[in-house]
Amino acid sequence: MPQTSGPTEASDGYARYVLAVLFLVYVLNFVDRQILSILAKDVKRDLGLDDADIGFLFGTAFGVFYSLFGIPLGRLADTWHRVRLITIGLAVWSAMTAFSGLARNGLQLTLARIGVGVGEATASPCAYSLISDYFPREKRATALAIYSSGIFIGGGLSLFIGGAIVDRWNQAFPQGWLGLVGWQAAFMAVGLPGLLLALVVATLREPLRGRIDGVPTPSSAHPFRALGAELVAIIPPFTLIGAVRRGVPALLVNLLALGLAVLFIQAMIGVTGDGPQWIAVGLGAYAVFSWASSLRTRDRPTFRLIWGTPAFLYVSIGYGLIAFVSYSVAAFGALYAETVLGQPKTTVGFYLGGGAAAGGFLGIVLGGRIADWAKRHKDWGRVPVILSGTLLPLPFLVYAFTTDNVAGFYVANFLMSGLASAALGPAGATTQDLVLPRMRGTATATFFIATALIGLALGPYFTGFVSKANGGDLRLGLLSLLGAAPISLALLLLAWRTVPRAEATVLERARAAGEPLPA
Repeated sequence: MPQTSGPTEASDGYARYVLAVLFLVYVLNFVDRQILSILAKDVKRDLGLDDADIGFLFGTAFGVFYSLFGIPLGRLADTWHRVRLITIGLAVWSAMTAFSGLARNGLQLTLARIGVGVGEATASPCAYSLISDYFPREKRATALAIYSSGIFIGGGLSLFIGGAIVDRWNQAFPQGWLGLVGWQAAFMAVGLPGLLLALVVATLREPLRGRIDGVPTPSSAHPFRALGAELVAIIPPFTLIGAVRRGVPALLVNLLALGLAVLFIQAMIGVTGDGPQWIAVGLGAYAVFSWASSLRTRDRPTFRLIWGTPAFLYVSIGYGLIAFVSYSVAAFGALYAETVLGQPKTTVGFYLGGGAAAGGFLGIVLGGRIADWAKRHKDWGRVPVILSGTLLPLPFLVYAFTTDNVAGFYVANFLMSGLASAALGPAGATTQDLVLPRMRGTATATFFIATALIGLALGPYFTGFVSKANGGDLRLGLLSLLGAAPISLALLLLAWRTVPRAEATVLERARAAGEPLPA
């Protein structure tokens, strides 16, 4: 596909306009993703679910498919028209959010959440890649931080909007209307506007990939051929076909990985009794392994700069554990306020949602600015900002979920949101700088594997399971998240040591892996 403009041809004003539109897309992304949090109490009651089920629906059902389809769709973002791809994705996830409002049981809601995850998998690979082609390296962390603030604005708005719609709908229609109760109406109300925004997104100009970094890269002549290869590489059981194509040794390794995944699934089901959770997680991990093995054969330079770069993995997994905590608090914070502190839904939506939106926005923008400033002075400058997202929120997490002071709870959540959010922009920018421009979509998708499989698929479920196993003690479930901090800290300290060297040798290592770059 021809590409129509590059950042050198686009004004700073147009670049900011593109960023604003993508920010709105990400706001809707997280409204649709996180509205389940404020609806959890009503969904549990009407569909007969428990805390572990809510953790599964909020995190795993969404996160596993989000991460798996993010890989081939991230690859497509590296080879096709990114504006068209994100437009299609926005329309899909918006429609599936609206469909959630028609769910009559847990299975139907699970299928809708899977659809939301698949659609949303297009957003960040396309957006990260577009933003990186509209903003120079020295402004990239700030731009990505502004885009990423949609996480917190959207998450906050989801609580406010969802709480208001449920209460007003149920007051107006106590017996329901057209077969819909409040929580179902809320899903439909937040899903449908995305279809209108998709029309605006479709008008954005596609920049020339890599021009701003001096490595102009045209789109692939056969982008969907690459997509097909990625789907075969990652979607079971087609992964076995991909392994056969790579030879007998690759097939044997793949079968061994599948066997280990099955054993893991069986063991975890035996411990927890939660089949869907561990089938999804186990097969998700196997699928990621299959894809990475395939990538090593099909695109060795991309594999080398992502999976073969310890610094990339340290940052991704280290941040994934920050997401483990953040997503769990996002999933259960509203339910905790309603059930433990006795707060009405509209109050929770206003104060918890508003605090999360304000704190998250301030934190992520300031974190991006600080990281860009630090990067100009030290080559490792972004990493301490990421690390702060692990340590600084912990005292406020402990206070929020041990105090009986309602005002203190809301203030602590505001501070926790702001401090944790500061890590995302620098983490994303760091992973972008560790790869070539043509690999940015794939790098983004890989980065979000950690946030999805570790943060989303494990965090909310873990919290819900601990609560369920202890008689519905949601406070204990949330406090158990503290165990993630030491692991995240260790990984990010390793990143501090390894990122500068990895960034400085990107071109050298790409050439060594076979990338056709000028000397």
